[in-house]
Amino acid sequence: MKTKMIFAGVLLFVAAAFNSCEVLNDCKTCREVTYVNGQWDHETSPAEYCGASLLAIEAMDDLVEGNSRTTWECN
Repeated sequence: MKTKMIFAGVLLFVAAAFNSCEVLNDCKTCREVTYVNGQWDHETSPAEYCGASLLAIEAMDDLVEGNSRTTWECN
């Protein structure tokens, strides 16, 4: 019984120490950039995004309306 308790404690420690959420702690500076006829038109001020917010921004498609395209650029 004592061995099972020790094993469960070690397993819990390993699970907490090496979780799969490391990707969610990454941060990048992103801004929205608008191009008209393929030429830069304007952009928003850069802001830092992390975790789920960053993943959502990187997953967004470009917004195309007529001859303008608005996209997120992150670095």
